[in-house]
Amino acid sequence: MATSLNRRNWIKTSALMAGGLAVASGTLEKLSAMPLKQSLASPLNSCLTDREAILQAPPVMKARLSANENPFGPSAAAKKAIQEAIDTSYQYPFANTRTLMMKIAEHEGVTPQNILMDAGSTPILAAAGTFYGMGGKEIISGEVSYDDLPSHAERLGSKWVKVPMTSDYKLDLDAMEAKVNANTGLVYICNPNNPTATVVDTQKLKDFCERVSKKTMVFVDEAYIDYMPDPKSATMIDMVKKGSNIIVARTFSKLYGFAGLRCGYIIAQPQTARTLSGYATGVMSLNALTIAAAIAAYQETDFLQDALKKTLASKEYLYSVLKKEGYDYIPSSANFVLFPVKMEAQRFVQELNNRGVSVRPWKMNGKDYCRVSIGRMDEMEAFAEAFKQIS
Repeated sequence: MATSLNRRNWIKTSALMAGGLAVASGTLEKLSAMPLKQSLASPLNSCLTDREAILQAPPVMKARLSANENPFGPSAAAKKAIQEAIDTSYQYPFANTRTLMMKIAEHEGVTPQNILMDAGSTPILAAAGTFYGMGGKEIISGEVSYDDLPSHAERLGSKWVKVPMTSDYKLDLDAMEAKVNANTGLVYICNPNNPTATVVDTQKLKDFCERVSKKTMVFVDEAYIDYMPDPKSATMIDMVKKGSNIIVARTFSKLYGFAGLRCGYIIAQPQTARTLSGYATGVMSLNALTIAAAIAAYQETDFLQDALKKTLASKEYLYSVLKKEGYDYIPSSANFVLFPVKMEAQRFVQELNNRGVSVRPWKMNGKDYCRVSIGRMDEMEAFAEAFKQIS
């Protein structure tokens, strides 16, 4: 099998960046030797995955509010780029891949060697979970956080260390640091966090990354950072530029509206990017249409600001609906809101499904919660109508 994959692996990695990134030797052998645990209960704290939630939703939905998607995108420029790219889509998109990588590198002040791209951030999360969890290493995360990476690592034999949240539903950086030991493979930080939509103090996180990265790898998932007031000051990419041994993940799936187009990347030290390239699918999983759209959409300020403005308006409307019905909620720094419900969460979600509204159930600290993704205003109004019937 390894021989039959040589050409594909070579193409994948040589197209990754100007100098080419070699696949780590023995990858297949290492993976085949790993103990594979039986599939766990669905990720994200034993709740439905995004895919499961959509598949269990009613065939005709008035409001699809269960997968943290941006209903306002992709932009007109991205759509036009897709149409124009169709005629040459029979060609491998090597040149455009490099163009996109160079745009990202220039904007962030890094080199192409700092970047690893893939079809969304999911394959890179899996790659990091595979590599850093190898040999039974521990993966540390918040107890209530996005768990693609740690759950993947756990299925391959890693130990998943879950650290309780603070009283205000934030990641407890001090407690997470205290759990780091000689067997820690990676610390995973999702900021803003999913599903709580909370953020940690930026300076505290930078100090955390500087200290902890000297002991183990720190992975900072910034999938939702574009929804923050000042993403540039909140990002940990500056820590990579200063030499810290951390990984910062970004995706086009959220504010850019590319959830179905699939485009994501990490920024890390060159050696880290080279290592993970041997475990990720890489840029050859990105199709020509997606790459063309990403080039057109990247840092498209007017569209991003408009989508953010509409998201904030819908979120404020949701806040008002919850308040009027006597419900508390966790203030959100992302495009979703988590709030406690007054009945069993699965039943609550099913009642909304019956009324054409798809949302997500959650369990946290033994209590039932609902996570509502922010949609268009007509979708939020549909949620409000259904919610009032069962609240």
